[in-house]
Amino acid sequence: MNQSRKKTKFLVLLTMFCSIQVVLMLTPLGYIPLGPVRATTMHIPVILAGILLGVKGGAITGLVFGLSSVIINTITPTITSFVFTPFYSLGEYHGNFMSLVIAIGPRVLLGVLAAVIYHWFKNKNNKMRLFGSGVTALVCTLIHSILVLGMIYLFFGPSYAAAKGVEVSALFGLLLGIITTNSVLEAILATLIIAPLTKVLEPITKKVI
Repeated sequence: MNQSRKKTKFLVLLTMFCSIQVVLMLTPLGYIPLGPVRATTMHIPVILAGILLGVKGGAITGLVFGLSSVIINTITPTITSFVFTPFYSLGEYHGNFMSLVIAIGPRVLLGVLAAVIYHWFKNKNNKMRLFGSGVTALVCTLIHSILVLGMIYLFFGPSYAAAKGVEVSALFGLLLGIITTNSVLEAILATLIIAPLTKVLEPITKKVI
């Protein structure tokens, strides 16, 4: 495949993944309300893009995820949306520049990590690639959740605790509970979806990167 066709195919596939992100954002499937927090499926196309399109594709799709998080938390906020957007405040608690860092940074890194981790498996046999895609999905989802919640704890700890109605001393346990419930479920869902999709789509995209 010549470079022009390769670039065109990459752009078509990247547009497809970014379009999926937009569709998820505009429907309840992307951000699923669970009380005052939201579970998400937006990480799934990011990881898949990283696996199939490499670092650049994963990073760009992750950027779309991050920007969608800012938009959703601005136009349909929850009580803790200020940690994801500087354009929303709850009483005395305000978002700031670090809200953008939390919303966007881990999501871009998610796509990059997916590409880097899967690179260890992509030249192996079919069974190892299937295993590797599952491991990539599981590990990346958990790292993403830990990064987001860890940055919330670091930069917005007291404000986030107050918004949730808990003492600051209890915040670590609260966030750990989110990781062991919502985040684990998101990781399992990502693994179950991404592993078979990688097996089907990889032959189509293997000449792109």
